[in-house]
Amino acid sequence: MAESQHDLVIIGSGSGGYVAAIRAGQLGLDTLVVEKDPFLGGTCLHRGCIPTKVLLHTADLLQQARDGAKFGVLCGEVKLDLAAAHENKRKTVIKKAKGVEGLFKKHKVAWVQGTGRLGGNRTVEITRPDGAIDRVQAKNIILATGSRCGDLPFLAADGDRVINSDHALELAEIPPRLLVLGAGAVGMEFASIYSRFGSKVTVVELLDRVLPLEDADVSAEVAKAFRRQGITTHTATRVEEAKVEDGVVRCRAVTAAGESLTLEADKLLLAVGRQANFKGIGLESTAVQIEHGRIVVDQFCRTHENGVYAIGDLLATPWLAHVASMEGVLAVEHIAGTNPPPINYAQVPSCTYCWPEVGTIGLSEAQAREKGYDVRIGAFPFSASGKAAILGETVGFAKIVAEAKYDEVLGMHIVGPHATELIAEAEAALRGELTVEELIRTIHAHPTLHEAIHEAAEGVHGQMIHF
Repeated sequence: MAESQHDLVIIGSGSGGYVAAIRAGQLGLDTLVVEKDPFLGGTCLHRGCIPTKVLLHTADLLQQARDGAKFGVLCGEVKLDLAAAHENKRKTVIKKAKGVEGLFKKHKVAWVQGTGRLGGNRTVEITRPDGAIDRVQAKNIILATGSRCGDLPFLAADGDRVINSDHALELAEIPPRLLVLGAGAVGMEFASIYSRFGSKVTVVELLDRVLPLEDADVSAEVAKAFRRQGITTHTATRVEEAKVEDGVVRCRAVTAAGESLTLEADKLLLAVGRQANFKGIGLESTAVQIEHGRIVVDQFCRTHENGVYAIGDLLATPWLAHVASMEGVLAVEHIAGTNPPPINYAQVPSCTYCWPEVGTIGLSEAQAREKGYDVRIGAFPFSASGKAAILGETVGFAKIVAEAKYDEVLGMHIVGPHATELIAEAEAALRGELTVEELIRTIHAHPTLHEAIHEAAEGVHGQMIHF
């Protein structure tokens, strides 16, 4: 391999890298993937999206079993088998990783374990686990090295009392008290998991609401649902000091009003963001530019270094697995000369898998007003949905943000049962530039949760039927 040449070398096999590799194989490009771990799939598959959602599903089933009696299903004593939950998680991840390997073989994509580093003149130096170094030549290179869990300036995860999301996926015991710093998607998902697993959970957020990137109505609904579940949230609150004493984590925090709080927990989860993996990949020897901790690229993910592309969490685009995948496809198709259209980042769905679930896309109500639109809103509560009543999950709503002049759907925000699946209709609506009237004229099956979207559309025009 030391003298091998390839059409494309991809450094990293996460959601962006492996998808890019498979698409490259489909297009007939001689492709090599360099992956530091002994398995394919990266953070999303092994330390992020997939294992987290497996544990969330366990938490969902646990709660459903506890509530079974009201549906006429008697489950007897309901309790969590954490070891079995972890084993199910492990099997799911391994199966998916083997699936990626199978797809590599199918599309004739080669991969090697090692760390990749740009060597200049479109070369990549690969350091194997045994220390051996290979050097390969590539017509094009895609950087897909992803990101890692972030720490606070005064507090770093130690894997024991202070943990990050990687550690939270592997806890052998349920902490009696869990303090979560950060009320974004990661923090809220783990709060939702461990609260239902039996922890007394407290969430602290620096900004003025939980899920601060979502529509304000969504944030308020989730905060209310968390309170009903016994989860304490402190927003507009800054943690200024944290220390481990006598096996307990003690934090000193201050609210925006100047009130001092002392918080104690058996474990503290840092869910304060992630950091891009730039270190050690050889950017200093290239023309690649970095601004505000992100690689600068054009609309086709090309960096300023000729023949070098970057995707995923290295960029200033949304740090989501599905965005990285689309960027990987875009970069490869551009390399192959298929003339792909650039990605419309205004149409990226965002999903949070806590209970209740959240699925959103497009502009929030506040964003639409800030942009000067004549905004119309339609919102339908799941409390008025027949299917939601059947499921016994009536928390939440579907909300449509539209503009008056052309009746265009600007955004959709769903909180409640299966919101992360329901948002797909909104994805198609925005991509197709549908009007609210077209959504109203689209027949939705009954009884389904999707009817909430239909009713919300009717609400935009002031003609909601069932509420």
